[in-house]
Amino acid sequence: MKLALAAALAGSAAAFAPAQQGSAMKSSLDAMPDRMWDKMVDKTERSKAMPFLPRPINLDGSYVGDVGFDPFYLSSIPKNFMREAELKHGRVAMLAWTGWLATDGAFGPVPLRFPGSIYQDVSDSYHAHDIMVSQGSLGFMLFVVGFLEFCTSAVLVEVSKGESDREAGDFKLDPLQFLKGKSKDEVDVWKLKELQNGRAAMMAFGGVATQAALGGTEFPYLVPYGDNGLPEISAIW
Repeated sequence: MKLALAAALAGSAAAFAPAQQGSAMKSSLDAMPDRMWDKMVDKTERSKAMPFLPRPINLDGSYVGDVGFDPFYLSSIPKNFMREAELKHGRVAMLAWTGWLATDGAFGPVPLRFPGSIYQDVSDSYHAHDIMVSQGSLGFMLFVVGFLEFCTSAVLVEVSKGESDREAGDFKLDPLQFLKGKSKDEVDVWKLKELQNGRAAMMAFGGVATQAALGGTEFPYLVPYGDNGLPEISAIW
């Protein structure tokens, strides 16, 4: 009787023993692929810009303008491609902000526009987009920009394949010779200036476009507000 009771208790205890279950769980975890997250971050360091997040593994300070800010970890995409995109957007934004203000007369008594009534008679930069689309100017510009993008994309493919050591954004365009005879440190200073101005321009263009959309279509793009403290809807639509 005692032997039967002991065997029953042993069987019950074995049912709750975690040894085999733990071994099976460990085997299943070992079979799982590595997480992409582990390749995107350095868990031993914190981001300088956002200390509550781990440092993006590709933001190691080797790039000009690297302040560690990458909350979405986009730097996990090959850095040359992302820096190319940032520089291109920054350069376009600098031109766009300057053009928006120039055509609205912010830099002098006369707005800087192409001759002809189709350009001179446009009321402001905010409404120019739809007008230029309807009369065809922006369609032609889209074709030109698309053609240039197609021609310059070949080198990006070469860089991604390791067939070219071209630096991101380098089109060998320096007509005023700003970089001629400069040391690497001096060149990096100029690169940082361009990058910071481009980042500021992206925010500035977004700001001026938003102000204009809210009704401030004339320089300095102050939004008209009503007595209730809200933008006047009639001025927007």
